[in-house]
Amino acid sequence: MSRFGDIKNIGVRLHHGDVSFDFVGRKKLWYSISALILVLAVGGLLGRGLHQGIEFKGGSVYTLEHTSASTGDARKAVEKFTDGSDPIVQKVGNDGLRIQLAESDANKTKEIAASIAADLKVTPDKVNTQVVGPSWGKEISKKALQGLLIFMILVVIYLTFAFEWRMAVAALVALIHDIVITIGVYALVGFEVTPGTVIGLLTILGYSLYDTVVVFDTVKENTKSITKQTKYTYSEAANLGLNQTLVRSINTTIVALLPVASLLFVGGGLLGAGMLKDIALSLFVGLAAGAFSSIFIATPILADLKERSPEMRQLAKKVAQRRASEAKAAKAAQDTGIAAGEAEGHPDVDAEAEREDSVPAQGGAARAGAARSRARTRPGGKRKR
Repeated sequence: MSRFGDIKNIGVRLHHGDVSFDFVGRKKLWYSISALILVLAVGGLLGRGLHQGIEFKGGSVYTLEHTSASTGDARKAVEKFTDGSDPIVQKVGNDGLRIQLAESDANKTKEIAASIAADLKVTPDKVNTQVVGPSWGKEISKKALQGLLIFMILVVIYLTFAFEWRMAVAALVALIHDIVITIGVYALVGFEVTPGTVIGLLTILGYSLYDTVVVFDTVKENTKSITKQTKYTYSEAANLGLNQTLVRSINTTIVALLPVASLLFVGGGLLGAGMLKDIALSLFVGLAAGAFSSIFIATPILADLKERSPEMRQLAKKVAQRRASEAKAAKAAQDTGIAAGEAEGHPDVDAEAEREDSVPAQGGAARAGAARSRARTRPGGKRKR
């Protein structure tokens, strides 16, 4: 029962410093884990590349509803129109198919739609066709990149004025970290990058920034007058602030991931909703990466940058000197206690102590005898009875 109470009150114990995890002190471990994840993400991006949707690279999409044809049958039906490129064939719901080709000629799409209907044994009116030109896709990509850059610039400006430039740099690194991981996961799993992906990506950047700002706000409160004391360094104060917001960050992440996981695995996996699946994957990966970066990346980077300033270096020296003097005093007190304990157990010292204890009694008897002699020889020759 006591263990359950400890787990239940872990947030209070973390806030008061009764329990503390050294996130900042183990920054090399977190940096190594993050570097490994980034290498895998970049490797997938460079190796497999992004699977861009029709909205970005242009092409034609053919959607069939209520068909018993398989994805293999659909690939064979459009193989003669691919010109060596790989068609994208996906299941939509229980009995639907979605076929995407690089062909964007409006006149030719009618021929392709008729051929698909004939090969898959459906009526031509059951084949819905959508054509997107490559110029429109390039414009969408350009606008998406512009929006991302403007967002990052505004983030840096805001954090610089609201906090300081070091916090702005740390938050920006965390944001780039989350973007690279999310895009790399898209490349590794082969999901299609659609406008829904961009929407999800921008959403998780806002969430990641919110989580990081919450931690930085607590760190700012803990380090407001840090140079006026010598008990702890900036890194230790930042680590305390991170521990104080740890439970909040974990709870917020779990609550946010649960509905997103439902969208991804139920809506996207079981129901086969294409756009829903694209948004859900970017949200799921981005939320997890954002929680990781706000705890393990942003605050350690902030502590690294801050500890390089002259005032924090001076503070670290003062803290080290104070702790060295306290350790020296504690060792001296311990040595004095040990010496006193050894002296009490020594046989010669014990015998001397016994003799000293007996002296007051002997002296008292001698003084009593001298008093009786004076009483006998008092003037008048009378003895007091």
